[in-house]
Amino acid sequence: MKPLADRVIVRAAAAEEKTKSGIIIPDTAKEKPQRGEVVAVGEGKTSDAGAIIKPQVQVGDQVLYGKYAGTEITVDGEDLLIMRESDIFAVL
Repeated sequence: MKPLADRVIVRAAAAEEKTKSGIIIPDTAKEKPQRGEVVAVGEGKTSDAGAIIKPQVQVGDQVLYGKYAGTEITVDGEDLLIMRESDIFAVL
């Protein structure tokens, strides 16, 4: 799958199973992960002048993104997120 323009496909990291102190977190209390690995990157955004601005992230980067960023999709049984590059806060 190839995203268009400035879109990025991210595989979300697994939700935390237990706290640092060892308390097991039930499924109903697990928070949505806010980090993941970039799986695919689009060509880039087109500027007003018509030039293509290359994306700053690349496949394999570990990234942090907003809690409600992107749209959840399922491809070949795998849950992924598709979002704009601007929804990514940082590369780890």
